[in-house]
Amino acid sequence: MTTELEREIVDGAAFERTVERLSASSIRLPNISQLADPTTIPDDVLGVLVDVDPDAPDPRNLFRVHWHNDASRRGFVSVPEHIELPSELTGVDARIIVVLGNRFPMIRAHKVLAAYGCLVPRLLTGRFDPTRHRAVWPSTGNYCRGGVAISRILGCRSIAVLPEGMSEERFCWLRDWVTNSGDIVRTFGTESNVKEIYDACHELAKDPANVILNQFSEFGNYVIHRAVTGPALEKVFRFVDADERLSLRALVSASGSAGTLAAGDYLKSSLGADVCVVEAMECPTLLKNGYGEHNIQGIGDKHVPLIHNVMNTDFVVGVSDAATDSLNLLFNSGEGRRYLSGRTGIGQETICGLAGLGLSSIANVIGAIKYAKYMNLGRSDVIITVATDGAELYVTELEKSRKRLFRTDFNELCAAEVFGRYLLGAAADQTLETTRIDRERMFNLGYFTWVEQQGIALEKFNARRDQEFWDSLMDLVPVWDGMIEAMNTRTSV
Repeated sequence: MTTELEREIVDGAAFERTVERLSASSIRLPNISQLADPTTIPDDVLGVLVDVDPDAPDPRNLFRVHWHNDASRRGFVSVPEHIELPSELTGVDARIIVVLGNRFPMIRAHKVLAAYGCLVPRLLTGRFDPTRHRAVWPSTGNYCRGGVAISRILGCRSIAVLPEGMSEERFCWLRDWVTNSGDIVRTFGTESNVKEIYDACHELAKDPANVILNQFSEFGNYVIHRAVTGPALEKVFRFVDADERLSLRALVSASGSAGTLAAGDYLKSSLGADVCVVEAMECPTLLKNGYGEHNIQGIGDKHVPLIHNVMNTDFVVGVSDAATDSLNLLFNSGEGRRYLSGRTGIGQETICGLAGLGLSSIANVIGAIKYAKYMNLGRSDVIITVATDGAELYVTELEKSRKRLFRTDFNELCAAEVFGRYLLGAAADQTLETTRIDRERMFNLGYFTWVEQQGIALEKFNARRDQEFWDSLMDLVPVWDGMIEAMNTRTSV
């Protein structure tokens, strides 16, 4: 496994073959700065983009891999689309803002951004040769879909590796996008079985043609989220804070691969926000060095990602998958929505907007509520979180939840129980305000995965203790942007 981030071409022959492949397919690459600020995308690109299907494997969709797509995903918006959850729903005075990831193209989830940030630097430096390499995408669902989408657009072969217990909607999408069925590798277990994914990748890596792009250790994942997602979330906050009377208190995000948490590092440096990590109570890795099994799909655990800047993490909040599964029913069933409308008085637009929240997104919302209660926040306080994906990826999970959690059909009484227990009744328990000792403990826990199991050099592992290490990663953005511009010049697209 490599953690190198080259700033120059390391394999000239592979680079030349990449130029030839992109040129032949008329592929033009967006640079990172354009994804952070789509107003800088050239007019000649924007002029043709409106007619491109956002779900098609069209190279022009690369210019939609950002937070500024509208609901149709054909046009752009100046402020990333978001919903503000009313206090009648959350039970807290703090303003909880959810930025919507299902506006991204092709996979309707923001993990496609991470995949772009991981593969493109390898193409720019010649570390990935599209004529002989195959991109392997280990994931618990959305990242491997994003990887397959980016790979197919760029003319690269790919393999998706994910647990067999993930939602059926993920597998349906993959079957439509991969070259053949053998490009989908199903590993044992569900969300918490990340090591089994790694084991499968070890076997695949025995073939030198397979290049593992592990989102948990690819620093390109961190870089692109800090460079693109961070400014997008800041723009949302400044829009909400038009009168400049509010305070951004925290970014709340599930651990997952920790890529999105890089946006927290950005928001802490620019606005002083806390970085608050959500994890499953059934598998409290950061909270208690614990283990277990859960169904909050999208936050693989039982390890600490290499790209998680734990020494900059202020809070860890535990959320139960019983809560996320139950609220998925409340938000996305007719019975649940009718109850919410009558009980809270919130409008149909807000209620329908809850369909933008997938399981990990609901976990983020609960984490934000618990943080607000722990900190005793008021109306001048803002918490920002993200909806990695929407409910459309979990339709088959609804029926499973009905059978698992309720002995009867999900009716008005069940809806009332869920609303009272998991929203209004959400408590500040399982909330850790981290000390230096807590952060050291979490950092040290990563040693067993990355040094002992995955072979990362101890010196490189320890370098991550220093915040200067993480800040210095952002020097790569102008370097990679320059290399992208040079690539586009060479391909003449």
